[in-house]
Amino acid sequence: MILPYEDNLRIEYLSRVFDRNRVSNCYKYFWFMAILKKVQEGQNAFSFDELIHEMIVDAWYMVAEYNLRLGPNNTTDNLEEVVKYLYHDLYKEKVASSVPRDRLLEILENEKDVKFTEYKKKLTNNVPYCMQTPFYDSMLKNPGKDKIDLINRQERLMYYFDSYQQLKTTIVVENEWMGYFIRNREILMNWARYNLVGYLQDRNPAVPGIVDKILPPNSRKLSRVTRYWETVIVAAPDLKDIYGDNTLSEIRVSIDHFVPWQYVAHDELWNLHPTTKSINSSKGNHLPKFDRYFDGLVNLEYKAYQLRYSDNRVRKAFEDCAAYHVNNAEVRKLLYADDLTKDDFTLRLGNVISPVYEAAKNCGFREWEYA
Repeated sequence: MILPYEDNLRIEYLSRVFDRNRVSNCYKYFWFMAILKKVQEGQNAFSFDELIHEMIVDAWYMVAEYNLRLGPNNTTDNLEEVVKYLYHDLYKEKVASSVPRDRLLEILENEKDVKFTEYKKKLTNNVPYCMQTPFYDSMLKNPGKDKIDLINRQERLMYYFDSYQQLKTTIVVENEWMGYFIRNREILMNWARYNLVGYLQDRNPAVPGIVDKILPPNSRKLSRVTRYWETVIVAAPDLKDIYGDNTLSEIRVSIDHFVPWQYVAHDELWNLHPTTKSINSSKGNHLPKFDRYFDGLVNLEYKAYQLRYSDNRVRKAFEDCAAYHVNNAEVRKLLYADDLTKDDFTLRLGNVISPVYEAAKNCGFREWEYA
C-alpha cells in the first residue's frame, strides 16, 4: 500500500515502520493508531498514559470477544495480558466485551489498580521509542530518560518527548506531521489495520475471518434464519431445543451459533439453530459440550432437512435463507444434497463442524453445559 507523499516529510521512513522484519509484537500498530485518534481530536501532545488507554481500548474487543492472540507464537503479549487481566480478573467480565469505547476509556482513566499500573509501565518500555526506528541515524537502546535525550537530538522525527515522567511522559507531534496525519487519517488508519491483519493472521493461523475481528460489527442480521426456523417449527411443533429440552413451538426462539460467532465470524446455516433467549444468553461465547449436545443438533437439523422435501413452506423458507446463509459451495453440496440418510447426514455434519469446534477449543474458547 503506497502512502500519500509530501516533499518535506520522510514518508519513505514512515512506510517502513511496519516492515515484518521490524515487528515482533503488536505494540507498534496500536501505538500508531492511538496517535492518529488523538491527533484527529486536535491534540498534538499527549501522555504515555493516554496512548496506552487508547491501545487497550482498541485491543479490548479482539481479546475479550474473540480470544485473539496478540503476541508472538507460544508467548503471551503484554497488551493481550493486560486486557485478559482487566476483563477476567479485575472486572470479572462485568465490563462487557462490547462496552462502548468512550465508557471503557472512562473506566481505564479512573482505574487505580496497582497491577494495572505496572502493566502500563511495561507497555511503555519500548514502543514509544522503537516506533520511529527507521527515522533514527542509529539504533538506540535502553529505554528511559537517557534514551529520550538521544532521540530528541534526532532530526525530522514524527514526534519528540517531553521530560521523562514515566506514564506522564508526553510526546509532542511535529506540526507538519500533525497536518499530514489529519489530512490522511483514513488512509493511514486503514494502512495500519491492513498491516495488523497480516500480523494477527500469522499469530492466529487457525482462526477464520481475522479481518472481521479488528472492529466490533455494526450489526448482524439473522431475520431470514429466524423465519426459516419458525417455519420448520410450525411444520413440526414437537421439536425441542438441544440444550434445555424446551418445546420450541411454545417459546419465542433465539438463534444460537453452536460454535460461537466470536470464533467463526460468520452466520452460516449449518452452525445456527433455535433455542431460548435465556439459554442463548447463558451460553454466551462458550462451546457447548460436544459429546452432550451434538446428537441433539443432528436430530434438529436432520428433521429440518427432511421437511424440505415434504413441506413446500419449509422448502421455500430454506431457499430464501440459503441464498444469504449457505455461502460455501462445498458445504452446500455435502449437507444439503438430496436423499441423505440420517447416518450420512450425521457423518457429514460432524465432518464440517468438528474441525471448527476443535480449532475454537484450541484457541481458548471454554466448554459450557446448560445447568
